Amino acid sequence: MDYREVEQFIFREARLMDEHRYDEWLALWARDGLYWVPCGRDDADPEREVSIIYDRYPQLANRIQRLRTGKAFAEDPPSRLCRVVSNIEIETGSDGEIVAHSTFVLGDLRKHREVHWYGRTIHRLRRIDGALRIAYKKVMLLNNDEPLPNLAFLI
Repeated sequence: MDYREVEQFIFREARLMDEHRYDEWLALWARDGLYWVPCGRDDADPEREVSIIYDRYPQLANRIQRLRTGKAFAEDPPSRLCRVVSNIEIETGSDGEIVAHSTFVLGDLRKHREVHWYGRTIHRLRRIDGALRIAYKKVMLLNNDEPLPNLAFLI
């Protein structure tokens, strides 16, 4: 496992999201990937409780399509985003996947309103045809148990 490669992968994913380069971001995903943003508790059961986002790859592709068409009115105009990712820790999962834990701060500016997001992320990465791909991403927002403003972009 190459720590620097994993770190650069996570930094690149953050930049692609900030720059709204959604097709390139989606290409980072395994076709069986799962993207989860819990609501209320970080350890909630997403099959039985509400989530902010709980998307498998096909739903992610649909979300990207909506953002790309310009018909996502909650993102018109698109948010200006800038995130800082840090505290990256890497371990090998029991199934051979790479598990990376990190923290982030995200600034979101839209229509003269600035919102700050804070949280922790768990990535489960898998090598597919020699390249790292996201098999699972869980974003635990610091305030996921509070009323949240619109979250139309990718966190």
